[in-house]
Amino acid sequence: MTWSWAWPWWRLCLSLISMLIWHAPSAHLQPAENINYNLVHSWADKLGMELFHLGDFITRRKEVQESFKDAKVVQRVGASIVDSMAKEIEMMMDLKVSAVRRIMDTAENTALSHQNDMADKMFSYYNAKEMLEPGDPVPPIPTPAPDMDKDIGEPLIYVQPKVVVLEPRPEFHNTPVNFSVSSVHVPVNVFDRAPDVIKAIQWSENLDQIFRDNYKNDPTLSWQFFGSSTGFMRQFPASKWKKDVPVDLYDCRLRSWYMEAATSPKDIVILMDGSGSMLGQRLDIAKHVVNTILDTLGTNDFVNIFTFDKEVSPVVGCFEDTLIQATLGNIRELKEGIENFGPKSIANYTAALTRAFEILEEAKSTSRGAQCNQAIMIIGDGAPENNREVFELHNWRDPPYKPVRVFTYLIGKEVANWDDIRWMACENQGYYVHLSDTAEVREMVLNYIPVMARPLVLGRHDHPVIWTQVYADIEDTKLSDHLWEIKQCEEQKADVLEYWQVHDRMLEPSEMHRREYRRIKETWNQPVDSNVYQFMTTVSMPIYDRRENALINLTTDINPAAKINLQVTRIANILGVAGTDVPINEIKKLLSPFMLGVNGYAFIVTNNGYVLFHPDFRPIFQGYILKPAYNSVDMIEVELLDDDRPARDFNPVLMTIRDSIINQSTGSKWMLVKNHFDEMKRVTRIKRQYYWTAIKNTPFTLVISYPEQYGVSRIDIRSEQDIHRVNIKGTNIRSFFDGKRWKIHPDWLFCKHSNRTFRTPETELLYFLERMTEPGWRWPASRSAMPPEHTAAMFSNNSSTGRYPSINEKESYYCDRQLMQALVFDAGVTEWFSKNSSFNSKEDKSTSASSPIAVLMGLLPRNEFKQRFGVTVAFLATHSGLTRWHEFNLAEEPSVGETFSQKNKRAIDEIWYKRAVDQHFVRAESFVYSVPFDAGESNSEILVTASHAIFHNEGGKSAPAAVVGFQFQHSALYKLFHNITGNACAVDDKDCYILDNNGYVIISTRVHETGRFFGEVNGAIMKRLLEENVYKRVFVYDYQAVCFESRGDNNASSMLLSPLYHVLRLSKWLLHTALWYIVQLMQLAPGVSAHYAEMYSDMNGTEPEPEHHHNGHGKKSETEEHWLRYLTLHRTRLKSCDMQRELYTLYNEKDNVVYNMTAHACERPFVVLPIPFSNLILLVVDQLCPRDAALVLTVNPQTIDYHLSVNDSLACYKHAREFNRVRPQSCISRHANESNIKLCGKACSLYANLALLLLCHILSRWL
Repeated sequence: MTWSWAWPWWRLCLSLISMLIWHAPSAHLQPAENINYNLVHSWADKLGMELFHLGDFITRRKEVQESFKDAKVVQRVGASIVDSMAKEIEMMMDLKVSAVRRIMDTAENTALSHQNDMADKMFSYYNAKEMLEPGDPVPPIPTPAPDMDKDIGEPLIYVQPKVVVLEPRPEFHNTPVNFSVSSVHVPVNVFDRAPDVIKAIQWSENLDQIFRDNYKNDPTLSWQFFGSSTGFMRQFPASKWKKDVPVDLYDCRLRSWYMEAATSPKDIVILMDGSGSMLGQRLDIAKHVVNTILDTLGTNDFVNIFTFDKEVSPVVGCFEDTLIQATLGNIRELKEGIENFGPKSIANYTAALTRAFEILEEAKSTSRGAQCNQAIMIIGDGAPENNREVFELHNWRDPPYKPVRVFTYLIGKEVANWDDIRWMACENQGYYVHLSDTAEVREMVLNYIPVMARPLVLGRHDHPVIWTQVYADIEDTKLSDHLWEIKQCEEQKADVLEYWQVHDRMLEPSEMHRREYRRIKETWNQPVDSNVYQFMTTVSMPIYDRRENALINLTTDINPAAKINLQVTRIANILGVAGTDVPINEIKKLLSPFMLGVNGYAFIVTNNGYVLFHPDFRPIFQGYILKPAYNSVDMIEVELLDDDRPARDFNPVLMTIRDSIINQSTGSKWMLVKNHFDEMKRVTRIKRQYYWTAIKNTPFTLVISYPEQYGVSRIDIRSEQDIHRVNIKGTNIRSFFDGKRWKIHPDWLFCKHSNRTFRTPETELLYFLERMTEPGWRWPASRSAMPPEHTAAMFSNNSSTGRYPSINEKESYYCDRQLMQALVFDAGVTEWFSKNSSFNSKEDKSTSASSPIAVLMGLLPRNEFKQRFGVTVAFLATHSGLTRWHEFNLAEEPSVGETFSQKNKRAIDEIWYKRAVDQHFVRAESFVYSVPFDAGESNSEILVTASHAIFHNEGGKSAPAAVVGFQFQHSALYKLFHNITGNACAVDDKDCYILDNNGYVIISTRVHETGRFFGEVNGAIMKRLLEENVYKRVFVYDYQAVCFESRGDNNASSMLLSPLYHVLRLSKWLLHTALWYIVQLMQLAPGVSAHYAEMYSDMNGTEPEPEHHHNGHGKKSETEEHWLRYLTLHRTRLKSCDMQRELYTLYNEKDNVVYNMTAHACERPFVVLPIPFSNLILLVVDQLCPRDAALVLTVNPQTIDYHLSVNDSLACYKHAREFNRVRPQSCISRHANESNIKLCGKACSLYANLALLLLCHILSRWL
């Protein structure tokens, strides 16, 4: 067809449309009329039809559906899928365990062979914090040198940093690494030139060879490391330590992979001396000791803290007489409790010890707690007696075995009665430590770990394999509080600058509310997928010193002049822990999400019931801050049953399923659940199938789930469509992926090369497509090869030579055969979609000729679509992870296709894909429309996204094959709506809205309301829509929320005890006054004024000039004083809490009677009707009727009030309702030969210093 022939038809269609829209009878409503139901009905029908025909024509949905006619629909067998996935993960994890076992074995042999080596204090090694890259400036030698180190009494040692070449590698998150050597991290509290430290660094350098061999055998290995009991960590491949944190808090001995491998699970009761002598520095040291002990505990440990004076009291009242699991949340609660502790009177050691033993005995008899190691930690400044009777009664019943170890920490420089407190430790298989400074606390506290490891070491041959809970790489949870402090300071700075700009307007209630809402909204930013942290689990194994005896200095140092007393002594030392990281993203790649389909997912649950990962696992907030208890999210806190129960009243059915999962059974069950998505602002109620099975030789259980409505079937290819057969026919499968208008799911494992990296997933795919056309192509049998020792055993039985191929000799790649077959098929049948072909085919015209607008679209050139209909891009995403698109942009504009593809390349995981599939079961012939939340508040062009699901039917079964859609400008939709309704919605007495199925505004006469929840725009009408069953409310609980409690630094008692408090008040007043004058000075400084005006001026340039309010005497007005109070930083601390959201969804009943109801004066001042072929409703409201403007319905989260007592917290509430757990299989807590080891810590030294004693006495009186 030529345009000269089509031109009259084009003009005729345009005239017809203009007449229909602009000159339709009764198209205008007069303000005095009631809302005309029939007219509104015609609007809804016309808008629905026009939008549908536009989408039908743009997306060519029928052609897409026809493209899948040769596919077949097969049943999805959940039990088979979960079993296959579990085996893949098991094989991968066995491979990691094999690597760690080789590190462990090599380390033990190497340490034994180098036991007689002398420590070389000038030994040069690759220090992760000091090593240089070629070209880096060499730091100058410290001067004067040599100098004396006062702490060790020796000259300072300077060794020039070593130089290493580092290259970024994508498999290590683009961290620059070197695969030839390992690097060493030394904590700030460890002196790397101390004899025992530098000697261990020397011999452990021999581990580099096994590190390299492991990586050669398994190129999927992540970081390998050896954590030494002396404090350093050797890591392979070598890399520089990150320096973007204020303080390097990392110590490998405080990481869960080290602690859990070095000691079996433990129950610990901490007793803190609350006597009046524990004041000033002693109290600070004692609290530091307690906090450090708590840092050494993990989720398989249990703990409680008691302070004792005349009475014994728990630091957290609701934890009385019990042990609590050492989760991050509970540990945080204990730390806050000890922070508020203050000493009182005389300490009763007998009562404290008796209470501790009773709690431990009860835990063991009732099968609570860790049920393995038990210990009492005593922190005090001296005991009046040794309490032998208490130990005889509770701990010496079955000699020589003593079930409870006792560790004692003597606090203070000048202490006389150290012998009794040391005796308690030495006679109860513990360890004694004397502490006089906070700097030595960490190193001294960590002495308890080798003592508790002695039964493991004495066992020699049993090396437990430990898998950790999920954690954030090298991050420390203390950093979360630091980042939150910085965030609060930044907000205060912003307030000062904003006040300088707008002055008193900043204090208007609306402005204060807007600012507060904006900041709270930022805290709701809880991304599920984030690159800020690398989340992982770690497999680790203890490394033992194989020596049974060693030459030890046994001097007690009572007399400083005593000579060194070296004796051969029985030992059982732990050398350290070997481990390797397993990134969570690498595990996810083994889960074949393609096999689970849209809205299907998999997750892993630990023995404690916590998720290792889950699609609703949200460990960070504010976009970059770790939550206080991010890694102890229980599976029943993310799988929300649709049973209308109140918060934390979990369904017994769900609890039964949880018990089956943590016990590593195999099972299946269907449940009605509530699935929230899209920033937790939308919800669906759906029936889901669950299948689970154990991952053998690990504490993990794999669970998969998919919707029953459309997840029981899936699309599959026929045998003649196999890639191999297609190649034989001479078809070039590479040609299916021509051009640049396509992407594949970036997180799916299509094909992966072990020894090569590619710039993009698409580049890697094209490489393998070329490989598949070559002769001799083979599909690998499994993602993970067998561990070398397994392969050795297998081949030694079947080969006369005993030779076996290494993993590296096998194919160094993997391809998911089913996924690749589906992807190539989808690419082949949709190859035409991305091509900018004409729409003027016979098929297009015949399918679209039912509408005048469709006729017009068929006649328009492609580049005029954006001008007339605002269409920017059309897209297609298939079930195999392929996304295609084509643009409708003008030639002079930048490509919108690339912009679309960068944000929408995750195929079935995109929100528009999921919603379209769900909408198919509401009405198959419909599109889902959406706009970004709060889109009207932005000044950029709003895009509307429309999507439609393509289902393929065969033999009475159907399955989602693809989703098609398009994006178009919101202004075009608004214009279309205005053309249909005329001026009826522009008058003052009528408001017209288009709302989506979750209650968000798509169209409003006030554009700034676009994307807002309608309950916030007009709460009264939204309430009526609820009452009339247009919408229904769904409560969704967020058990991973973060709240902020006020942080008071002082209480009433501190005011009385410290006269410095009044000095601090004076300083605070001076600071506030100085701050006020600085701000005033900024107003007078033209240079500063210009600078900040440029930085913080209003985007539209319409900010009014601030007015100055001063009285005649030059004094500050009340408003300015109010501002000063408002500016003062009100510090808060992070706190785990529960929140709920009230979300909304449309009733999807086809014949809902409410849609037949007319408006009736002010009794029912609105008409609501569904818009055909969409997820939208049209709402017309009479604005002349009065309404309650104060009534607001919101989807924002609200804190759940559990009506707790004043001193209780959420941790208390959860502790009273704790769930079942399964203890780790490994428990080694005793050995018959341990009583032969007499090492239990050194005694203290006593120095007489009258001046120091007098000073301490004066300070204790003032403090």
